[in-house]
Amino acid sequence: MIGFIVKRVLQAVFVVLAVTLLVSYAVRLTGDPAVMLSQGAGSVTEQDLQNIRAGLGLDRPFAVQYLSYMGGLLHGDFGRSFAGGTSVGRLIGDALPATLMLAFVSLALSILISVPLGIRAAVHKGKASDQAIRILSLVGLSFPNFWLALMLVLLLSITFPLLPPSGWDGPISLVMPALTMAIILSATNVRLVRTTMLETLSAQYIMVARSKGLKERVVLYKHALRNCAIPLITYMGLQFGGLIGGIVVIEKVFNWPGMGTLAFDAIASRDYPVLQGAVTVLALVIVVVNLLVDIAYGIVDPRIRTR
Repeated sequence: MIGFIVKRVLQAVFVVLAVTLLVSYAVRLTGDPAVMLSQGAGSVTEQDLQNIRAGLGLDRPFAVQYLSYMGGLLHGDFGRSFAGGTSVGRLIGDALPATLMLAFVSLALSILISVPLGIRAAVHKGKASDQAIRILSLVGLSFPNFWLALMLVLLLSITFPLLPPSGWDGPISLVMPALTMAIILSATNVRLVRTTMLETLSAQYIMVARSKGLKERVVLYKHALRNCAIPLITYMGLQFGGLIGGIVVIEKVFNWPGMGTLAFDAIASRDYPVLQGAVTVLALVIVVVNLLVDIAYGIVDPRIRTR
């Protein structure tokens, strides 16, 4: 087991190094921050731009800039924003809790929606309710997340002014972005719960439980659902990476004060350190969650350790 964990940790470290290298290179393709910073300063010469680049350390070779960035990361230093000089670590510290809160609430809402619907579809296989749930899940899969977000804003903020359309105005502001992500996640999870429950309900121990005269509710929720929980939890852990990626777009639509909005604003202002830091932290979160899922799966199923 120790060898399995060490192997997975080394793989995770390699992924993080690859991500930081790619991100550091890619952000430099978004434009010249010296030009952005000099806007509004009147007549600017090429020498002025060179001086700005030298002041930001952008005149050094890319390899030197990357190694300097990684050296800072090892000490917990993400650098300083080009716009205003604020510590990037502080900006991330303000935005990351909002993103994580949105992610976990979305995941919890998705479980509350998908598990009852998936069970009902499996129990009523082939009937009208099963067909309706399967069609709804297919419709949910077909919606782009930003389109669904805009439709919810139109319905719940403009047509019926029940919820704030964007920003943070207390916990009520969490409802629409979390609901958007939960609907998208549930579209997949309902199908997973249905398939897993159908396999479980055909198992011999379920037939034995029914033959003992146990109530159907006990058979479903005590015996069948417990066995469905393992693949569902595993899948949701692996799903977390996609969830974070989707949240970045949703945050921008709802002007949510999280990592996605921070990254979008950094792209618009060519703020390399902020963009590097935001993407690196999001990648770290995804890598750590997947590492924990891998380790948990290796503990539950020893066959995984030998693959």
